Amino acid sequence: MSFTKDAAVAAARKDFSKRLGVDDSEVEESVEETEFPDMALGAGTKGEMSGQMMTSGWRIQLKAKGKKAEYRANKQQLRLFNYKGQNYRI
Repeated sequence: MSFTKDAAVAAARKDFSKRLGVDDSEVEESVEETEFPDMALGAGTKGEMSGQMMTSGWRIQLKAKGKKAEYRANKQQLRLFNYKGQNYRI
């Protein structure tokens, strides 16, 4: 799958609203371009090996119903960072 910034944000909003059981329109967002420390966007999953090179992408901060989540994305992947103590590949 290949993501544009807008597609990554839309996918993150859809995932977050589904996790919370709220409508997508209730989700607030902020997005910034950033560099992550590895090819797993600093959000590797348990047992995952990742290339250790700086990787450009987007940090997507979402909130709704008093809950917050950070998604990390680039053109190849979308990840949920440290959500309830775990990282997820979306």
